[in-house]
This record gives sequence, structure tokens and C-alpha cells, in this order.
Amino acid sequence: MKSIELKELEKNLAEYHKDDKHKVLRHALVKNSLFDVVTNQDEIKDYDFNFSINIKTLLVTNQKQSGRCWIFAATNFLREIIAKNCEMSNFELSQSYIAFYDRLEKVNYTLEAIIELLDKDYDDRTLSFIVSNGIGDGGQWDMFVAVVNKYGLCPKNAFPETATSSGTRDTNSLINFNIRKFAAEAKSLYEKEGIKAVREAKEALLKKVYFLLVDAYGVPPEQFAFEYTDKDDKYHREEGFTPLSFKEKYIGDTLNEYVSIINAPTKDKPFNKTYTVQYLGNVVGAKEVTHLNVEMDRLKELVLSQLKDNTIVWFGSDVSFLGDRALGIWDDHRFDPYTPFGLDYKMDKGDSLDYRASQMNHAMCITGVNLVNEKPTKWKIENSWGSDVAKNGYYIMSDSWFDQFVYQAVVNVKYLNEKEKAALKEKPTILKPWDPMGSLAD
Repeated sequence: MKSIELKELEKNLAEYHKDDKHKVLRHALVKNSLFDVVTNQDEIKDYDFNFSINIKTLLVTNQKQSGRCWIFAATNFLREIIAKNCEMSNFELSQSYIAFYDRLEKVNYTLEAIIELLDKDYDDRTLSFIVSNGIGDGGQWDMFVAVVNKYGLCPKNAFPETATSSGTRDTNSLINFNIRKFAAEAKSLYEKEGIKAVREAKEALLKKVYFLLVDAYGVPPEQFAFEYTDKDDKYHREEGFTPLSFKEKYIGDTLNEYVSIINAPTKDKPFNKTYTVQYLGNVVGAKEVTHLNVEMDRLKELVLSQLKDNTIVWFGSDVSFLGDRALGIWDDHRFDPYTPFGLDYKMDKGDSLDYRASQMNHAMCITGVNLVNEKPTKWKIENSWGSDVAKNGYYIMSDSWFDQFVYQAVVNVKYLNEKEKAALKEKPTILKPWDPMGSLAD
């Protein structure tokens, strides 16, 4: 390895002072953020909220200080179905209800994985990955489906938010510490007393976590009434629902009609094949998380087919890059760090996945698109960061940003061609636990 030479630094500094551009930048960065300084005004165009396909949707929601975007996006998708059937002008499903059981199931899933790996050393890569990750708020579409199919749904007023459900850092920290403590103790307990003692310890910890979640979120509803006012200001009330009967009446088997499609242009993932990720999930025994990998043009074609049928689209992307939250824009031309610094955010998409420069980390809903000569130029996005940002909580995504940073979308299986449907019936290739397609939206 070569160290930094002091003489080279002296040369670099001398060269730096010869260019007045750096003095201007240095002065500008005293009181301005880097991205304020490199905002590209020349590229501000087509940022108005006019779209050739613009699905009317309900008011935006707010995940607050939690990583539940995937739950918010999925319940936003489902509430449109319920609101349409009941002719409501606004409605929310309980995100807390889904999050409660997701966290409980994740703890069980993680503890079971640790038990499965009892014969591994503490620094085994798979065990280390599982213990390091612990449980968090994030998730994927199939994980949402797993929870809903097992536990059902309820309106938000049947299981409202608490301070803890909206700000999950402390409970996550406490739970994860105890998961790691269990991992540390389970191996010696197994060696001294056997697997029965390990399983007893696991069930004891799971019970304590359940009690903590009930303390933090409230007692999950066993029965509730569904009451609402429709668009004509007429009051309705239906008695005697359980979360599962509510789901059955208003959603039925709808969730099982939707599949995850991804765009992962890496050498290890040929297109038109399905993939799953080892140790990715929440509900033990549920359908495994499955992705159908397609080329980007095909992913857009499928998304457009669903939008044209007046149905919004759950999708996952990497929102770490090139976003202007004040204006509500994601556009890879919005900022220009290359001209002043010689540095940029341009990289082959496959390489960015392989070398961990980018991966899916946030889920939202696509609710509109602007088509010029049947080609998309911009997309309308329903986010879950509240209505005080962007355009009442709605965002614009440029089509070129979509190409680079959108990794996943969920579409109805009816839009797939026969080859794609056949691929879904094949046994998916199992990817390693740390594969970027196993990343969680939060």
C-alpha cells in the first residue's frame, strides 16, 4: 500500500491556489450546502404537475420517524380499492397494525435463523450478517403480503399511531440488543443443555418482545366496527369485523394477484428469471420473497399498463441521490457536481449494484405519468413524508432518474406475457443473504 506523500500534497495545494474557481467555491460553501451550490438551473424544465395519465388519489400519509415506507406505500395502494368501493373521499388503513405483527414475526424469523446456524462460528459471514442486521422497520412487498394474509387489516382508527410506532429507534435498539444477546448465549446453552433449552430461551424472549410491542403499540384489535362517511356525507357503520374478516370482505385475494418485478442488470441475474434471497423474510412458512428480473423498458411497459387501467403502482427505488425535497423532484440532471469538482453520480447500473454504490431503500407509489409520443418523460409519485413537503406530499421523478435508480415495481400478473408467467412457476435462484436485491425499503 502506498501512503500519501507530503510533497504531493504541497504540489496539490499550490495548484489549487492557482485556480480562482476554488476560492469562489470555498466562499460559497461557507453558508450554503454543496447541493445548493451545484444546483443546475439550466435543467429546470418540465417540473410542473401536469401529466397525461394522472390517477386521482387520496391525501398523502406520513411515516414520521420510522422506516415503514413499504407499509405506507402498500396500504396506500390498498386503501384506494376500499375508498373506491365505499365512495370515500379520504381513508387510511392502520400502518401500525401491520408494523406490529411485522416486527414480531421478524424477531421470530431472526431467532429461528440464529438457531439454524448454531453450528457456525460467531464470525461466520451468514451468521454475522443476520446478527448485524437484526430487525428493523424496512421490508419488501412479499413481506407485506405475508403479514396481511396471516393477520388481516384494519382501519387506522381501530389501531391508531402511538409515539413509539411513529418513532421506532428506541424499541429497535432494545430488541436488537437482546437478539444479539440471545445469539451469544444460544451456542453455549446448546452445548450444555441441548436444543430444547435453546428453544425455551427463544420462546421466552419472543414473549417478552410481544409484551414490549403491546406496551408500545397498544393491544391489537380482535373486533371492531368500520365506520365512515362517504362522498355524499352519508354515515355508515358495520359491526363485528375481525382484521381477517375485514381483509376478506374489502380486499379478498387481491394481494396474491400481484408480483414483484425488478431491474437488476448484473451478470449473475439473467433477465426473465426469478430470484429469491436467502434469509429474507418475516413470516416463517409464508411464500418466499420472489422477484422476476426484467429489462428496464419492459418494467416501464408493465408499469404503464397498470397506470393506464387507473391503478397505482407500488415501487422501490434509491432516493439517496439527486433529489430536491423542497421542489419535490428526483432528477439526475438537477445537480451538477462534475463541473466544479470533477466528481459525479454517474455509474453503470449493474456496477452500482455489484459495488454497493446503490440499492433499493425506499418504497412509494406511482400515481401518474406524462407521455409524449407514448414515451414517458416524467412520473408522478405519492410519497409518505407528509403533506408539508413537495407538492402537498407528491413528487416528480424524471424518466432518466427512473432508469438509474428504480429497482422494483409490483404489477398485476395479468399484464405479464406467457414467457414471464412461465418464469414465475420455476424454482427461483437463491441469492446470498447480502445480495443487493435483498435490501429493505424503509
